[in-house]
Parts: sequence; C-alpha cells; structure tokens
Amino acid sequence: MNAAPVLIGYTAAVGFVAPPLMLRAGWPHRAPALATAVWHALAVSFSIGLALSAYNLAMPTEHLHAGLVGLLHSCGLDMGADRPDPHTADRLAVGVPAAIAIALAGAFAFHSMRARRARTEHREALDLVGRRSSRLSATVLPYDIPAAYCLPGRHPRIVISDAAVRELTSDQLGAVLEHEQAHITGRHHLALAAVEAFHSVFRRLPLARHAREQTALLLEMIADDRALRSHSHEVLATVMYEMAAARAPKGALAAGGHTVVIRLTRILGPRKAPHPALWGSVAAAAVAVVLLPLLVACPPGLG
Repeated sequence: MNAAPVLIGYTAAVGFVAPPLMLRAGWPHRAPALATAVWHALAVSFSIGLALSAYNLAMPTEHLHAGLVGLLHSCGLDMGADRPDPHTADRLAVGVPAAIAIALAGAFAFHSMRARRARTEHREALDLVGRRSSRLSATVLPYDIPAAYCLPGRHPRIVISDAAVRELTSDQLGAVLEHEQAHITGRHHLALAAVEAFHSVFRRLPLARHAREQTALLLEMIADDRALRSHSHEVLATVMYEMAAARAPKGALAAGGHTVVIRLTRILGPRKAPHPALWGSVAAAAVAVVLLPLLVACPPGLG
C-alpha cells in the first residue's frame, strides 16, 4: 500500500490544524521551554512529512501505478514515453525531498550568517562608542532611554544603556543582566534562526508564521524565568516596563520589545507550574510527532 495519502493528510494537519490548537492551549506560557520544543517538533515533522509524501508519490507502486510520474502521464502531460520511465520516477523520488532539505538547510545558513554579520558590525561600532564595565560584565552604551540587549554567538556581549545604569537599582540591573545571559547560554539565536529558515521556505503556511512569532515570545519568557530565579516578580516587571520602548539592533535579543504586555501579564498574574503528567505527556507527543511520518512511511514489520 502506498503511504502517500496518509502522509499528505498528516502533513496538512500538522501545517494547518496544529497551530490553532497550540495557540488556544493554556499550558505553553506556563512551560515556555517545552512549548518551544513542540513548535520546533511540528516544523521538523511537517518537513519530514512533506519530503516523504513527495517520495511516496514519485515511487512506482502497485496501487498507484507509477506514482507522481503516472499521475502526470494520466493527466495528459507527456513525460517522453508511452509509459512513465521508472528512472524518471527514481529521480523525482530523490530530487524533491532533497530539494526540500537543501532549501531548509540553505535558509538556515543564510539567516545565521546574516545575523552573525549584523552582530559583528554592531560589535565593531560598540568598540568605538561604548565602554566596557567590568562590574556589570557588559558594554555600556550612551543612550538616553533605558535599554539592554545581548549579542549572542561565538563572541557574546551584553549591552546596556547608560540611562539604564543611572535609573535602575542594583536589583533591577541584576535582573536585566540575568535575562540577557539566559539568551546567551541558551543559544536562543539558533532557535530563532531555525524558525526564520522554516518561515522563509514555507512563508504562506500557518505553522511557519505562528512558529516564528511564538518562538520569539517563548524565548523571552524562558529568559524571564531565568531572571526570576534570583529576583522578585516586581523587580523584573518594573524593569520590563522601563525598557518597553527600547528597540534592539538586528541580530540582538532584548529584554524589552513589543511582547512586554504579554510577558508582564504572565509575570504579575497567578503562576501555576505545569503538572508533571502534563509535562511528560506533551514531551512524549513532541517526540511522537517527529517519528510518526517515519513510522507511516516505513512501518515496522509485524511477525
């Protein structure tokens, strides 16, 4: 039996049905790291499902004659022979999945390199106008609005404005620095590059759009939770309010931004950790959603 119909249906469900379900769920903001993993798992599952669907459509089978080649031939598109050439089917079966993989890998490399180049240029500018603070382990930038951001990568750097240094208390400064350090140690720029790459390849797909938007928000929540380990909710909320108007340069990750209202509501509202059973079941589902298209395409032998 050809697995293409099942794979196509599954891939469509992941790409179009799963995102609204994730957006309506209440647990992602309570477990942002797990939710980030689920969004990435859905993107990986969609890519695998699409590649395997193309492979199964192209491969000649008993039930679908010559797969995609036979379908084109039956629709009146002459492939150059009375019957579909099996070598053409083989080339399509390998070429289409390979093209998907190459497009995704190329997009990831492009976004990573572009962001790295922007960070490098910004570091060079900081060396000219900023001053290094050993007390803060950060670069202080002349700027009349409280702001802070980090430049992740091989040569990470935390940047904070001199207005923030003047106006924030030591506790508030500590919360800001802890937030930015969480972005650096968590390598959040790679997670953002991955969803940017997925979105650039599948731009009109709801999963691609929502995965990019939600990953950016969830990574900020992860950094917020890191800061909350050693600072109070009120301290972090005050810092976020003070820095709400600040903007980060391209390639940087900032404590403020347009997601501040959502994050403030989360921090100041009632906090309830996800139940271990929920955490375990969602984690298992994230693994299953990646493996499922592989199991459909290559079912294990029975007996």
